[in-house]
Amino acid sequence: MVQMMNRSFVAKSSVSASLSLNKSLKIRFHNRWSFNGGSRIVLFPSNSSSLVHKKRSCVRASWMATSQIASSVFAVGTTAVLPFYTLMVVAPKAEITKKCMESSIPYVVLGVLYAYLLYLSWTPETLKYMFSSKYLLPELSGIAKMFSSEMTLASAWIHLLVIDLFAARQVFNDGLENKIETRHSVSLCLLFCPVGIVSHVVTKALTNSSTSNTNNQCK
Repeated sequence: MVQMMNRSFVAKSSVSASLSLNKSLKIRFHNRWSFNGGSRIVLFPSNSSSLVHKKRSCVRASWMATSQIASSVFAVGTTAVLPFYTLMVVAPKAEITKKCMESSIPYVVLGVLYAYLLYLSWTPETLKYMFSSKYLLPELSGIAKMFSSEMTLASAWIHLLVIDLFAARQVFNDGLENKIETRHSVSLCLLFCPVGIVSHVVTKALTNSSTSNTNNQCK
C-alpha cells in the first residue's frame, strides 16, 4: 500500500514538475482504456506535429496555386499571339490578316491579363527593388531580386508579348503601305523585337535605294 502511494506521489510530482518547466505549454488530457493496463492518461502538447504539417500544407498549397497561375498565364499568352504572327508571315496580303491586325482586341485582352498578374505579383518591396539606388534609379541587383518570383516573371513576359506584337503590327502596316517585304522582320519581332525593327529599317532603306536606282535607269 505504501509502495503504491509512493508511486502515485512520484507520478504526480513528475507531472507537476513538467508543468512548472513548461508553463506556456498547453497540455491536452486524453483518457484511453486498454485491456492490458486498464485506463491511462496520455498527454499531448498543443503544438503537435499534425498542426505543423497542416500549416506547411497550407503554405505549399498557396505556393502551388501561385505557380500554376503563372504557368497557365504564360502558356495562354504565348499561344494567343502566335496566330497573328502566323497570318502576317503566311498571308500578309489577305483580307483576314489586315482585319485582324487592325483590331485592338488582342492588346486589350493581354493588357487586362498583364494588369491582373501585376496585381498578384505586387508587394510592398516592389518599389524598393525598382528604385533601389540612392538616386531613385533601377539597379540590376534590385531588378534581379524582383524577378525572382514566377508571378513577376509571368507578368513581364505578357508585357513583352504586347510590346512585341504592337511593334510587329507597325512593321507589317508600314510594309503594306510602302510595298516592302516584312516577313523576316515580323518573324524577328516575335523573339527579338529590337532586331526585327532594325531589320525592317534596313530592308526599307535597301528597297527605297533599289527603287530609286531603277527609276534613274528608266529615265
